[in-house]
Amino acid sequence: MIIVIAALTLVSFCSLVYIMIYKGDEYQSLASEQQLYDNLVTAPRGDIYDKNMNVLATSSTAWTVYITPNGIKKLKDADEAEKVKKTIAEGLSSILEVEYDDVYSDTEKNSYYVIVKKKIEKSKADEIRQFISDNKELKLNRYIGLDETTKRYYPNDTLASSVIGFVGDDNQGLAGLESYYDNDLTGVAGRVVAAKNAVGTDMPFTYEKVEEAKKGNSLVLTIDSYVQYVSEKYLDIAIEQYEIAERGAVMVMNVNTGEMLGMAVSGDYNPNSPFTLSAEDQALVDAEKDEEKAKKLRTELLNRQWRNKAVSDTYEPGSVFKIFTAATAIEENLVNKNSSFGCHYTMTVAGRTYHCHKVGGHGNQLLKQAISNSCNPAFITIGQLIGVKTFAKYFEAFGLTAKTGIDLPGEALPYYHKEVDMGPVELSSSSFGQTFNITPLQMISLAAASVNGGYLVQPHMVQKIIDADGKVVETMSTGYKRQVISKTTSETMREMLEYVVQNGAKNGIVSGYRVGGKTGTSQKMAKILETGNKRLYIGSYVGIAPIDDPEIAVFVMLDEPKGASYYGGAISAPVGSQVMTDVLPYLGFEPQYTDKELEKLSVSVPDVVGKELGDAKGKITTAKLSYKVIGTGEKVVKQLPEAGEEVFTGGTVILYTDESEYKMTKVPDLVGLSASKVNKIAAEAGINIEFSGNTTSADTKSYSQSIEKDKSVPIGTVVTVYFRDEGMADVAPQNRSY
Repeated sequence: MIIVIAALTLVSFCSLVYIMIYKGDEYQSLASEQQLYDNLVTAPRGDIYDKNMNVLATSSTAWTVYITPNGIKKLKDADEAEKVKKTIAEGLSSILEVEYDDVYSDTEKNSYYVIVKKKIEKSKADEIRQFISDNKELKLNRYIGLDETTKRYYPNDTLASSVIGFVGDDNQGLAGLESYYDNDLTGVAGRVVAAKNAVGTDMPFTYEKVEEAKKGNSLVLTIDSYVQYVSEKYLDIAIEQYEIAERGAVMVMNVNTGEMLGMAVSGDYNPNSPFTLSAEDQALVDAEKDEEKAKKLRTELLNRQWRNKAVSDTYEPGSVFKIFTAATAIEENLVNKNSSFGCHYTMTVAGRTYHCHKVGGHGNQLLKQAISNSCNPAFITIGQLIGVKTFAKYFEAFGLTAKTGIDLPGEALPYYHKEVDMGPVELSSSSFGQTFNITPLQMISLAAASVNGGYLVQPHMVQKIIDADGKVVETMSTGYKRQVISKTTSETMREMLEYVVQNGAKNGIVSGYRVGGKTGTSQKMAKILETGNKRLYIGSYVGIAPIDDPEIAVFVMLDEPKGASYYGGAISAPVGSQVMTDVLPYLGFEPQYTDKELEKLSVSVPDVVGKELGDAKGKITTAKLSYKVIGTGEKVVKQLPEAGEEVFTGGTVILYTDESEYKMTKVPDLVGLSASKVNKIAAEAGINIEFSGNTTSADTKSYSQSIEKDKSVPIGTVVTVYFRDEGMADVAPQNRSY
């Protein structure tokens, strides 16, 4: 027995030496792979705020659902294992809205960790926990797990989506600021290493090591949510009003710092579901019968809706570019305010004949009149005075030969005539904004430099970067790139551009404010030559306010209007005026109204509900409004218009003193009329008017109303009527060969 015991002990000892020493590292590695659960913990992505610290993008808690197929394989009873797999497939496919076959296939994989679905909300996670609890007899907690992670959330849906961008399934930035600042926004992932038993269930009390995830840095933008909202609002109205086929853009910029207060692009998508097409685009995809073509079309439409038109597209600026030509000529002392230019309808340069938009020409005109008249022959003359070398020098100085360097991805390069390739003809066409392409962002930067003292600023979207504790990590510079023109030239340009708005681009007028600006209408030559359709225009406008001490620039571009109007002065300038009308008071600029403007000034309706009838009448009269009483009571129980609504001075407030039903009226047709005629017809119909746009010029006519004609509304309802000057000098190109 002693010999047997000794022999067994020796064998056991040798076996242990072989296992623990000779094969120790190998077996230890295999054991670790089976027993340890090593998982990365996703770091919360940094937030994105507007300049007032309103949240535009944030990360909320979400969960990743996974299963452990190898745990199921350890079940000895085949029937029990099959029941577990079917139950898991049925339950998870129903809760997570995924295919049953896909989940069942996952249960048969050779792995301890198979992801079923990422980034589910708390409600779904709770459903899965309840599902596990309801099937206790199958011990599903051994085979189904939930890992905490984060999900990107955009609380304002489409607001500024072309600027903000979106993230992918792994929280990586795929577009916009999310992409450009991906390294800053991405945090440091954490790690959890824990033990698990033979069936794959966590045993955190046996062994667990946790490294906490570190949240990424956050961005504080230059964007103001209200300015952005206003820009998007009026852009969307214009897109529908003028039947714009190829979208449009509105930008609001601080001309002294380069801060972008707003950047709106029509057709904004929802970054919470960026791969969802608009109903209109989806219909185009659904109509395509060829599966491959439908797939390709879907990709093209997705890229189109993500594309930031203000930054990633170029266009021929047209007459709005005359700002550049005038500033260059004044700076070089080639022209001044007293310079005169003759226009006799046609002008020939190097064998090429150009035409003015005005048949018969403008005759003799001063520089400010040439800009206001948008006279091409005058600017061809100015261009020839400047010469190729000087023109090219300032073209580069104004930043038109390179990207602006804005902190957004996908900025386009300009296309232009280089000095060596520019002859008299190219110089002539370039002088009035044709035969070259720049981005809308370059155009607004050029305009800013022409009025802010002559300094080219750096346009940017981010004000500062802060860490998780709110401490500033980096502050973006608002310094100038360089001085392009002198302060004296800039002062002259401000005078010129104010004259343009008062006499030419009248639809850019903003009641109570001194505004300067320039309009432009250009043709899309490449597409015209490709399609043969000559009615492909881009209408644009840039406005600056207050023009005597510039701070805010607004740029509007509408691409391919299909409606009756297509001139920049008719379709883009009114949008610029509407944006400024809302934005300037909000930003703290006090209006100074002329007597004529005061006559048409809207006032806010006071709240008189619940007040004695006498007190209510007094408040209405004090507000320079009239009233009409309906009912026999002593107190006002309801009113129309409601408190806070804006109505034309002298408008009528209906005061109800009992619970009488609203008296109704039909909205009349208020389009195509003068302001006085609109006011008269509205008063006869018993509705109130709020005027919007230019109502001061002799050629002003209404072109739209907020409530359609013949609609039945309560007496006293407010209808906004939009006006524009139908006699603008803004013109389409007249010098093209097709």
